[in-house]
Amino acid sequence: MTLETLSDTDLWARAQAGDEHAFGLLFDRHSKTVYNYCFRRTADWSAAEDLTSVVFLETWRRRGKVRLASDTLLPWLYGVANNVLHNHRRSLRRHRAAMARLPALPPPPDDAEEAAARLDMEREVRRVLESIRHLSKADQEILALCVWEGLGYQEAAAALGVTVGTVRSRLSRARQRLRESGHRKGDLPTARYTEETS
Repeated sequence: MTLETLSDTDLWARAQAGDEHAFGLLFDRHSKTVYNYCFRRTADWSAAEDLTSVVFLETWRRRGKVRLASDTLLPWLYGVANNVLHNHRRSLRRHRAAMARLPALPPPPDDAEEAAARLDMEREVRRVLESIRHLSKADQEILALCVWEGLGYQEAAAALGVTVGTVRSRLSRARQRLRESGHRKGDLPTARYTEETS
């Protein structure tokens, strides 16, 4: 005879003596029934799962004080489930009452336009980056600083650690290469791409 073939009464006696495996078999045998019962009482699968765990935790905790009234553990489990459900409903009522006492929050801002604008900006920047991908890193840097960021030659030179003459020649070379690759003067945006922060 294996543990799996023992009756609830025998498994419960072993569980009362501390046999976790015997209790695990009782869980396997009855947890689905308890779970479905909790679901039918709450209409919430997630809550039913949590409540089922509480039912079996409470059953294990109180195992030394429980005498089975029949040859199955189910009546006891249903009783524990009813108590757990009662506590659950009471907690929900208290939570709703506490929430009702809080001042109403202002409606959240409608960020749809801002989100759309951010997506458009990302697409535009990706398009521009793709259009200058064939340029050297130095040419891309000089375009970013002088064309996008609007820096003067002296500021760009300070940012890159080069001379003003180098900035002028790099910018001229970058523009020439863009023209050679078919870009027109207005293809690159001159406005800065920034995210407004408060």
